[in-house]
Amino acid sequence: MSGFSGLDRAMMARALALAERGLFTATPNPRVGCVIAQGHRIVGEGWHERAGGPHAEAMALAAAGDGARGATVYVTLEPCNHHGRTPPCAEALARAGVARVVAAVRDPNREAAGGAQALAAAGVRVEFGLLAEAARELNVGFFSRLERGRPWVRMKVAATLDGRTALADGRSRWITGREARADAHRWRARACAILTGIGTVKADDPQLTVREVRTPRQPLRVVVDSRLELPESARILAGERVLVFAAREGRAPPNAELVVLPNARGKVELPAMLEELARRGVNELHVEAGARLNGSLVREGCVDEFLVYLNPSLLGEPAQGIAALEAPGTLDARLRLRIVSLERVGEDLRLLARPR
Repeated sequence: MSGFSGLDRAMMARALALAERGLFTATPNPRVGCVIAQGHRIVGEGWHERAGGPHAEAMALAAAGDGARGATVYVTLEPCNHHGRTPPCAEALARAGVARVVAAVRDPNREAAGGAQALAAAGVRVEFGLLAEAARELNVGFFSRLERGRPWVRMKVAATLDGRTALADGRSRWITGREARADAHRWRARACAILTGIGTVKADDPQLTVREVRTPRQPLRVVVDSRLELPESARILAGERVLVFAAREGRAPPNAELVVLPNARGKVELPAMLEELARRGVNELHVEAGARLNGSLVREGCVDEFLVYLNPSLLGEPAQGIAALEAPGTLDARLRLRIVSLERVGEDLRLLARPR
């Protein structure tokens, strides 16, 4: 990192800002931004909008034209080196005559990796590691899917100050205020898929669509329904096709695809479900479920992040909690989290926390 200048950092920060424009649309591809500069002057820039569309480097090269020769390229992910739906970016950069490529992180995709070697072989200076943590964070789901074979699982919770998420009968509309609900839709929009359980469907009949954000796509909706109890009248079945995970064979609900993954207890095998979602290109999985499914996901080590909206109110007993978990024998045995961020959203607090 000591070899990078303030100018390098500023240019990579711009590339990251460009990459973020693909937050809602790039899936299942990574969010990538690219800046081409001659010294302090930007001659071209671009970002990857959607799968099948031009990569960030291609957009930046098109904008730069002859200005790319001898320039420095700042890109948030190692340029690809394979023929997919688009040509190799490494080859295009070398052909354009760029002198230096600064990439934040290496590409974890084995099929696309190798761009650095191809560029170096063409005489281009390649460097890695500038703002790497921010680049990985922007694509936390992509790295999770490629490196761990499972999506990044974000559990969204709306709770009162005493940790209650719903009445005893499961009803939960609305615990948080309008601003928090709109903010939660932006987190939905960035996800590849939204997961809920049959209990939530029965209690709230949710649509699980993105409505507060203008986006050209809707995340895949996924329901865990071990005993195939999903009613045909459920609103979640309207619109785009739904994926249902069950623990037994049966007839799929209308407009739904059924995947049967039973475990020894007659429930859905949740880790196997995550592997299946990864095979389908799901980078980020957004969970909006009830205490029982939340508890199962936590117990089985399936949750990477908690997105919690806290409302300044109390519900008391016997309202439902965040997750149905057995109390540990000692305080030291409790699940410990670290706070990533804490912000006020309207009348609520938004807390992002991850297991230590």
